[in-house]
Amino acid sequence: MSERPSGPHGPLIPMPELTPDALWAAVSEIAPSRVPALTRHLFEAATDAQKTGSLAPLRAFAHSWAIFVAVERHPERAARLRELERIVDAGEADPAAVLAEIQSIRETAETEAGL
Repeated sequence: MSERPSGPHGPLIPMPELTPDALWAAVSEIAPSRVPALTRHLFEAATDAQKTGSLAPLRAFAHSWAIFVAVERHPERAARLRELERIVDAGEADPAAVLAEIQSIRETAETEAGL
């Protein structure tokens, strides 16, 4: 894991390495209810990689779960993302502004994850 938690408003956990084991450990700590989804996704990615002879499904798995961890390890950021997604789903605000903020959160997460 690449950084230490910093104070009460810092991340809950350090950003893990982008390996299945490290991502699984991180998800089990910060969002245990999502472990079954991660496990299913990993199984599907491994099966697809074997069938296609490509590592692309495994790379997509790592990318997806790295962003998830990078967001969820910051509870305020995760709550804001969920609220923005709810706003989009409900059609309550200008979608362009809301989608721009969602994109900003995802870009920050990608940067933290080293993607």
